[in-house]
Amino acid sequence: MNEIFTAQRSVLIAGVTIDGSTVDIAIDEEGLIAGIGEDARKAVDADIVIDGSDRLAVPGLVNTHSHAAMSLLRGYGDDMLLQDWLSQKIWPLEAHLTGEDVYAGTKLACLEMIKSGTVAFNDMYFFMDRAAQAVDEMGIRATFAYGFIDLGMEEKREAEIKVTEALVAHVKSLDNPRIKAAVGPHSVYTVSPEGLSWCAEYAKKQEIGIHVHLSETEKEVVDCVARFGKRPAVLLDECGCLTPRTVAAHCCWLDEAECRLLGERGVSASHNPASNMKLAVNRAMPYHWLKQYGANICLGTDGCASNNNLDMIEEMKFAALLQKFAWNSPTLLPASEAIAMATAAGARALGTGPGTLTVGAPADIVLLDARAACNTPLFHADSNTVYACNGGAVMTVLCGGRILMHEREVPGEEEIVREAADIARSLVDRAQEAQ
Repeated sequence: MNEIFTAQRSVLIAGVTIDGSTVDIAIDEEGLIAGIGEDARKAVDADIVIDGSDRLAVPGLVNTHSHAAMSLLRGYGDDMLLQDWLSQKIWPLEAHLTGEDVYAGTKLACLEMIKSGTVAFNDMYFFMDRAAQAVDEMGIRATFAYGFIDLGMEEKREAEIKVTEALVAHVKSLDNPRIKAAVGPHSVYTVSPEGLSWCAEYAKKQEIGIHVHLSETEKEVVDCVARFGKRPAVLLDECGCLTPRTVAAHCCWLDEAECRLLGERGVSASHNPASNMKLAVNRAMPYHWLKQYGANICLGTDGCASNNNLDMIEEMKFAALLQKFAWNSPTLLPASEAIAMATAAGARALGTGPGTLTVGAPADIVLLDARAACNTPLFHADSNTVYACNGGAVMTVLCGGRILMHEREVPGEEEIVREAADIARSLVDRAQEAQ
């Protein structure tokens, strides 16, 4: 294997462009940025030197809402009504998932994320111990939550509690600083108030995050009001689920009062524009209200069954364009804010550091090709990154100072793709045989 991909070593990125200036970036053996600019070369005696000429350095991207192993379901069911898509395609296939499927699907997702500049993701799915194994091997960061669904049944709730507790214990036993656990109450329509309250108390006791779907569709809001006499965000708050450790995905159908509530509670709201448009939820996240009231607005792709990729650079463009179109404001969500959503806000949501290129921060760094067609001419780097480029412009990726991709090469890529393709076909065959 190329020695550049070996374990943690000190690194110097020489002559790279940040915000229009050419600088050196020094990374120490602890995986932290030790110096930027004139004194960088003095900060470390670099084991590895990366040529940063013709490269733009940006912070690593953070995907705050995903179902990584659903990469195996990419393209299996598209252009369908949401309920039909779930009941006819997704749920029948997921009923046959195994841990080995989730392991292969998560490795494929990690590969795709690395190749498009993502260094950390927030995941909710099943067989999460195997997903953690995949992340451990791939070298990026992840926060894992088991998708907790009790459907109002006490017996099922007790079973979900046991699985959640087992996952948290397993993740903590790994003692891997790149891998964290969270509690994953799926939503107000699949988890009872008793289940939501347990999730909130357990997350507080364990000092871990909460990952929940919130107000993705109008039906979710209407049904919640009809059943409980209150809107979903209010119900979550009464159950203790709105905290500074909470990532709430979608948030499309929040009203202004709920946006204020999320801001007051310090919640991170994860915008998933591609998935929301594809599944036609008929309303864009009210970014302007969430921003006004101080919520931490971040970005996610959702799963590959409803996106259909994990390209966060592409997602930034969707986010900016959807907000402008939906709220009839061409100045809403400018490129610089879109990048902040995908970097600093995401890092804040998952607690992975400041998500910035600053001395002392984790060396989560992405190098883009400044000579790519999408970056020519280079009047405004932020504008090009958001509106012109996609993940194909990513050349090199470092996570905690470890080089995961260099010049588009990721170790073991061909085997990961081949195994995932074989396992996806096997999963479909098993599901069809069972019908």
